Amino acid sequence: MSIYDYSVKDRKGNDISLDRFKGKVLLIVNTATGCGFTPQYEGLEKLYKTYKEKGLEILDFPCNQFGNQAPGSDDEIHEFCTLKYNTTFDQFAKIEVNGENESPLYTFLKKEQGGVLGSKIKWNFTKFLVNREGKVMARFAPTDTPEKIEKSIKELI
Repeated sequence: MSIYDYSVKDRKGNDISLDRFKGKVLLIVNTATGCGFTPQYEGLEKLYKTYKEKGLEILDFPCNQFGNQAPGSDDEIHEFCTLKYNTTFDQFAKIEVNGENESPLYTFLKKEQGGVLGSKIKWNFTKFLVNREGKVMARFAPTDTPEKIEKSIKELI
């Protein structure tokens, strides 16, 4: 299996095959609107604006598993992000990243990049970097800011 074999739901409930992102560098992030790391949306948007023309896509998956920090509907979350942080990158339907109801995409990501962080997602704003060929290249902790991981993105662009 590769990342391109997975489908996810957009915030309107439509199935989106990740093969539509073939040839792109992907930064996949589980997010929350009421988290101490929520201001990272600003840095994520800056990365997206800087590198989208060079092939970067940011895939934002709201997740309410950690302290119920992503309350609200998918549309409410999207409205919050676009109004407060002016986000323009793809935001998908709310998902679970751990446990029996976890997204198959996150099962795959964790298997590919368990590393020193272990296989379980510890908190919101865990980030996975995927190269243009669909290989999961790196996993970044919630404390790793978008500015801190920019160098890794530039190496793949």
